[in-house]
Amino acid sequence: MIRWDIEQYSAEQYRQAWELSKKLNMSEILTMQLVRHGITTESNAKLFFRPQLPDLINPFRMKDMDIAVDRLNDAIGRKEHIMVYGDYDVDGVTAVTLVYKFLQQYYSNLEYYIPNRYDEGYGVSKKGIDYAKQRGVTLIIILDCGIKAHEEIAYARSLGIDFIICDHHFPDTDDKGNDILPPAVAILNPKQQADTYPFKHLCGCGIGFKFMQGFAKNNGIPFSKLIPLLDLCVISIASDLVNITDENRILAYHGLKQLNLKPSTGIQAIIETCGLNEQEITMNDIVFKIGPRINASGRMENGQLAVNLLVEKNLDKALELAKEIDEYNDQRREADKQMTEEANELVHALLDKEDSKLWASETPLSIVVYDETWKKGILGIVATRLAEDYFRPTIVFTREGDYAVGSARSVAGFDIYAAIRSCRELLVNFGGHTYACGLTIRWTDVERFKSNFEKYVAEHISPTQTEPAIKIDAVIDFADINRRLLHDLKRFSPFGPGNMKPHFMTKEVYDFGTSKVVGRTQKHVKMELVDSKSPTVVNGIAFGQAPLVKQIKSKQAFDIAYTIEENQYKKGFVQLQIDDIHFHTEG
Repeated sequence: MIRWDIEQYSAEQYRQAWELSKKLNMSEILTMQLVRHGITTESNAKLFFRPQLPDLINPFRMKDMDIAVDRLNDAIGRKEHIMVYGDYDVDGVTAVTLVYKFLQQYYSNLEYYIPNRYDEGYGVSKKGIDYAKQRGVTLIIILDCGIKAHEEIAYARSLGIDFIICDHHFPDTDDKGNDILPPAVAILNPKQQADTYPFKHLCGCGIGFKFMQGFAKNNGIPFSKLIPLLDLCVISIASDLVNITDENRILAYHGLKQLNLKPSTGIQAIIETCGLNEQEITMNDIVFKIGPRINASGRMENGQLAVNLLVEKNLDKALELAKEIDEYNDQRREADKQMTEEANELVHALLDKEDSKLWASETPLSIVVYDETWKKGILGIVATRLAEDYFRPTIVFTREGDYAVGSARSVAGFDIYAAIRSCRELLVNFGGHTYACGLTIRWTDVERFKSNFEKYVAEHISPTQTEPAIKIDAVIDFADINRRLLHDLKRFSPFGPGNMKPHFMTKEVYDFGTSKVVGRTQKHVKMELVDSKSPTVVNGIAFGQAPLVKQIKSKQAFDIAYTIEENQYKKGFVQLQIDDIHFHTEG
């Protein structure tokens, strides 16, 4: 059974929520969510609901921004050949597109480059540097990677090529915890210890945006010229799962507006290919439809195709490219399905249990699986699925010559970056964030790494982190749910890490008599429910809960945990998305 953790609030928080509800004319159910975020005044609440672009942080507060802008200005002044280089995932592709599209308006001697995942691997490659040298490039702007490319950037420097790094991953550190940085001309990365920039959670595309904001500010270019690029920012923010707070909230809020009102031609082509052109696009649409398509070309072939699409200005050509990328996405789905099934079989064998989700105390607290035949571009997707299904920090490896290349994903509250770093003596290369990392080790060291990683996890993970749980933000009655609540709840968007959509709980609800199994595969339950305190009938959908339909319709009371959504087919009407059901037991 999934554990429900009901949020507890203090008397002071209740008082603050009550006062805010009067000032904002909003339900205390929602003003309590503001208070939980530290928003206790009417003015701060209005800023939260209407983030303002002028409130973006001055880009020159970021370490090395002045150096980076000066070097870019010098390159343009001297008519140097500039390369915009980035990672092959959504964040890297959107970052490269953003910087290239903005600079292209003012300078023509530049090109973009995305390394091939299978020929060059992650980050800066010597092959890419050699290509840049052949092209006469003297300045490379590297986005969403580069912070650990010590040898490669030193090699580029020996060839007369300067680097400006725009990265958001943690730098290497020495035994005393001091940053070890590559010999770039400038490094834009708030995660540097010496950087006092007040917001640390920008994605790679966000750092690229700040660089262009600094360049524009320095050269007297109106900020309005940057606004059309915000659709790229929100796609990156949503897909990279960074915190949607503070500066990211501003970028995501206005990025969604741009995405819905006037997306770029390339993005419009993806929207049409996804079938999203007749509806309001949300962060979920980006995460599950737009982002995976941009990712697909880099996972299956080469991410440069995605940049080609995103910079395309002709809609017909863009639609052709979007269709090609959509075909790669279909291939990615097939590979994903097969690899996930094979990985699940390995996990089942590891546990030797009929139901592998029922972990005994003596079973491993981490998952490390590997197969020589798995496709490198799908590892992260499979790792995410395993971590979500088994509630364990997970690493999935495949073989590349003498090396094992892996992707790691974590569970809430567990720092998988620190866990991998603890095995540093076995690492050939690694990088990432608290919840997602990439790494390379020698193939012969996989079992030793697995043992060391499990030892660290067992010593540092808490029991609650390895159990399925839903955090309940408020316990409410059906009488509290109405169109006004839905309207006000929508004002909290964009939702994501740091601002998750609130989960509610209602106790003692009953089937109204009309709930039924629905869906092409008959796996879901369309529910009509009442609670014990009012005659209000509320519609809901419980995905994957068809096996419970007999209990649901048995006239016994049960509790539900859910989010409040807008009915997809009836705008303005409420529908509950029911994530879990707890039945009352007699006696």
